[in-house]
Amino acid sequence: MASSSSGLTFKLHPLVIVNISDHHTRVKSQSQPPPTANGGAGAGDAAASSTSPPLSSPRVFGCVIGVQRGRTVEIFNSFELLYDPSTHSLDRSFLEKKQELYKKVFPNFYILGWYSTGADAEESDMHIHKALMDINESPVYVLLNPSINHAQKDLPVTIYESELHVIDGIPQLIFVRSSYTIETVEAERISVDHVAHLKPSDGGSAATQLAAHLTGIHSAIKMLNSRIRVLHHYLNAMQKGEIPYENSLLRQVSSLLRRLPAIESEKFRDDFLMEYNDTLLISYLAMFTDCSSTMNDLVDKINVAYDRHSRRGGRTAFI
Repeated sequence: MASSSSGLTFKLHPLVIVNISDHHTRVKSQSQPPPTANGGAGAGDAAASSTSPPLSSPRVFGCVIGVQRGRTVEIFNSFELLYDPSTHSLDRSFLEKKQELYKKVFPNFYILGWYSTGADAEESDMHIHKALMDINESPVYVLLNPSINHAQKDLPVTIYESELHVIDGIPQLIFVRSSYTIETVEAERISVDHVAHLKPSDGGSAATQLAAHLTGIHSAIKMLNSRIRVLHHYLNAMQKGEIPYENSLLRQVSSLLRRLPAIESEKFRDDFLMEYNDTLLISYLAMFTDCSSTMNDLVDKINVAYDRHSRRGGRTAFI
């Protein structure tokens, strides 16, 4: 598939990905048949279902909203839509009602396009795309691939634009891929971190959750290290004259370095030691509280035991 030549810069927020994934998960779980009880008929049904091919995941549809500033398109949020599979069209009245409600809450957001799920763009998707052109003359199409591919490192999200190409002498609208970056705000980072640390539904232990958390941190540090190495090799080659200087890239690197905290400063050491000591103090306090609670339980048990013994032999309680 061809790449976009529009020159637009797309910024996708994690909330959109979470919304699409949640929409797909809910629809998929609702479309699955309920489990049958154990028994003769249930066993026969289970055997029959094991030989039948698995059901394909239902597709979900919705709109993406955000803002466009010049050549930069930033997708902030999304909402669900009703889809009619017989006519391959969306419920227009429902769309207009949702648009009116969102306009009251987010007056600066506009409908930028729509989203769906699937491995690749289908031919019927162009009908939905054309139907939204009266709202946005150049809508974007966000496609989430719900299938799991452990070898894939990038996000299973693709953004398409539509361009008019001449094919066999006939002008046709086709989908073209567009590159994008992930843009986050503080509230989204907190929400995504909270979702990542939710307890598994299968009742996983704390050790399993800790291992998964540490694995995620290790992967993030490994990725950061590889990116820094690439940037370092590039700057060394530029300094040696092996590649020409690129002032725009140097300005971006300088801006990135200025964002980093001054690790060697006196203020950083004082703040770090203060936070470190506070953390140790809280840990010691929690340990003392736990020991005190354990001792109180032990004293209560000894008192109960001596109280029963004193009723028979005349002795007083231990404490």
